[in-house]
Amino acid sequence: MFTDLLAATDAYRSASQIARIATEQWAAECMFCPGCGCAPLSRFAANRPVADFFCASCGEQYELKSSKSPFGRTLANGAYAKKLERLESDSSPNLLLLQYDPLLRLVVNLTAVPKRFFTHSIIEKRRPLSAHARRAGWVGSNIHLHLVPSIGRIQVIANGVVVNRDEILDRWSRTAFIEDAAPSARGWVVDVLACVEKIDTEVFGLGDLYSFEDHLQSLYPSNRNVRPKIRQQLQVLRENGLLEFLGRGRYRKLL
Repeated sequence: MFTDLLAATDAYRSASQIARIATEQWAAECMFCPGCGCAPLSRFAANRPVADFFCASCGEQYELKSSKSPFGRTLANGAYAKKLERLESDSSPNLLLLQYDPLLRLVVNLTAVPKRFFTHSIIEKRRPLSAHARRAGWVGSNIHLHLVPSIGRIQVIANGVVVNRDEILDRWSRTAFIEDAAPSARGWVVDVLACVEKIDTEVFGLGDLYSFEDHLQSLYPSNRNVRPKIRQQLQVLRENGLLEFLGRGRYRKLL
């Protein structure tokens, strides 16, 4: 029942409308809040521009994106200026990525991405719409999903199998400390965490992370102290249980 889309869609002819109604109804009836575990999620009023659902218990908000195909590296999103404004004000919703099978009417995969991982480095500015477009000059945004650290892509349903709720809640809570920082300061810890994940070995040294210095410098061109910033974020990750310090500049991943 958890993965079954039993939406009343007989009144709709468009495949996209049917999919939207079905997946939204499924989320409202079956999805729990990955932040606190309470269910069900509550719907916002229709056509709300920011989010689709909220948790009446903890207040977390969620935007639902659905697709019959697997989500790729990039996800088209709303207006670029509004997206940056939400990042600075901490008003972005968490993201739910739902892949469904239209023939079997099943949820195949569902991934939750906490809003704390939406930083400037993963938001891309799109080209303005042409002068002939209905919204000429409008500038949208893309979210580079492949740049979100894997610890920030939390599987709720994987290949049709529901993940244990306690595991989902644990994965969500492990990075909750990132939200203790101001929105403008979260980028550093998220970007350094992403670099740590790219290192192939479980145990690594400072030199391995310093190899990402140019990359981080490109993300923060006005910063002239990249290496001290790297060490600072390693300390944050260590204090919050994602790394173990082994001494002499060496760390073990606990991701």
